[in-house]
Amino acid sequence: MRIESLSKILMRPSFYRSLMAAFSAALLLVVAGCAEDPRYSARTQYLGGGYGNAPAGAPQDSVSYWDGDGMEGKPSITISLREQRAYFYKSGVLVGVSQLSTGREGLNTPYGHFSIIQKDKDHVSSLFGDYVDSAGNVVVPNVDVTKDPKPPGAHFRGTPMPYFMRIVSGTGMHAGYLPGYPASHGCIRMPEFMAENFFKSVSTGTPVTITN
Repeated sequence: MRIESLSKILMRPSFYRSLMAAFSAALLLVVAGCAEDPRYSARTQYLGGGYGNAPAGAPQDSVSYWDGDGMEGKPSITISLREQRAYFYKSGVLVGVSQLSTGREGLNTPYGHFSIIQKDKDHVSSLFGDYVDSAGNVVVPNVDVTKDPKPPGAHFRGTPMPYFMRIVSGTGMHAGYLPGYPASHGCIRMPEFMAENFFKSVSTGTPVTITN
């Protein structure tokens, strides 16, 4: 088999076409990597907008459980932002653990000692949601009413936050979509069945400790 010299290969037009194609593909990857993260893009439905409607490939919850029914005792909750888990106690006995999705970077969930200050089973966000038309079709998803202008003829529809348990200002625990990482605007999302169990087991004044 005859082996061509490197100089002859380099002189071929086809070599330069292949080289330019490879360079273009690499450039496309770099540009895509620097583009807006589709998880938080304004073109993507807000992740907490439809609890229970997790997209294909959403992680399975193998963490959450509830053993608190029929057990008496003073309730308390400890939330670990690092672990993305909430621990429910009755008189110091662990009766439930919930997987979470807390505030993403820049919209972090606060940490410290709090207590439940409000319960609202059918709570709807007054800040985050979608702009929809008169037929209920989404015109602009994932909006913040304090920053995003409303299109003519549209109206705001707040994100549902079922079993909402407010702990401070605009932050609370509620049922929501869990993508497997911190993704909320600061609230503490939980699986629906865990939010329901927490909701029925707490009252205003129940202590909540949030740690890093």
